[in-house]
Amino acid sequence: MKELKNMFIEQSDKTPLVDLNYLSGELILSGKSIPINAPRIFEPILDWVNEYVKNPRQTTNLRLNLEYFNTASSIWLAKIVKSLTSINKPEYVLILHIYFSIEDFDDIDDIKDDLSPLIDVISNTVVSVGLKIYGTDESGKILKESMIFI
Repeated sequence: MKELKNMFIEQSDKTPLVDLNYLSGELILSGKSIPINAPRIFEPILDWVNEYVKNPRQTTNLRLNLEYFNTASSIWLAKIVKSLTSINKPEYVLILHIYFSIEDFDDIDDIKDDLSPLIDVISNTVVSVGLKIYGTDESGKILKESMIFI
């Protein structure tokens, strides 16, 4: 089996930075995701992830540091997470790192409501899944963090 090549896509005004590193298991999407043509951006990412799950690293970190994303992007993000949860190795770990602006949420219930679709996607997995939530200020500095294993 040939080794999967890393994927790096520069961020633009409407598309996120994409940094998918096979050797480290670090999968990063950051910035804004409001593309006019979401499939053009996300299909190659999903194809890469589908190849990655065939021979993943023991620990995979998906870092979603998106200050804003539209509905079309959220559908593709769910597909990416769903693919990652198909890792069929119980001794492996998938950690989803989710970054939120603290100013956008009044209390923990608001965050739970926003995360409930994600929790539904990852609830029936073989791979061990952790969810790490970061509360950030307007400059992106992490003010609070919390870890949940599912």
